[in-house]
Amino acid sequence: MDCIRGCRMGHSFSATLRATCSLQPDRNMNTEDKKSQTPPPTGIDGEVADEDFRHADPRLAELEAKVAELGDLHMRAKAEVENVRRRADEEVSKARKYALEGFAESLLPVKDSLEAAIAAPGAAVEHVLEGVHATLRQLSSALEKNKVSQINPSEGEKFDPHRHQAITMVPSEHEPNTVVSVLQKGYLIADRVLRPALVTVSAPK
Repeated sequence: MDCIRGCRMGHSFSATLRATCSLQPDRNMNTEDKKSQTPPPTGIDGEVADEDFRHADPRLAELEAKVAELGDLHMRAKAEVENVRRRADEEVSKARKYALEGFAESLLPVKDSLEAAIAAPGAAVEHVLEGVHATLRQLSSALEKNKVSQINPSEGEKFDPHRHQAITMVPSEHEPNTVVSVLQKGYLIADRVLRPALVTVSAPK
């Protein structure tokens, strides 16, 4: 009985071994098929993949050229803006530095006239007075050229708190809150008050 059982076990082991050997070639074949289906490795930084993608999409080169062109235009525009800003800053700096150039130039004749009057101490009073009037005309002309005008309200004019400064209120035949007299003229530069006119104002009746 033991001999028969051993023989049966031997036949069973042989059958299992033959079945295992018959499956081995199929496994090798499947491995080779998988290797043949594996895509080729790409090069450094994906060079092969990039090249395949370019062949797959011919518009890529055109798009890359357009991006480069737009980048160049952006850099040119940025440089132009910087140049405009720099020139504007230079102009503002010059305007601040030489803002009084014209006004100073218009005052030079006034200075010349005053120096001439001082250089002639023995001149007659009439000549000195004539020179003073001429110098005043020069000064008035210089102020007008630089948009400086006087504030000199007439008698009876309505009091303007933006341009007039009341020193006192006096009884008057004029309407209340009107100018009676001007004690000191005021001045404007363009529309801005440099100095208000000092006036007396009529008191309420």
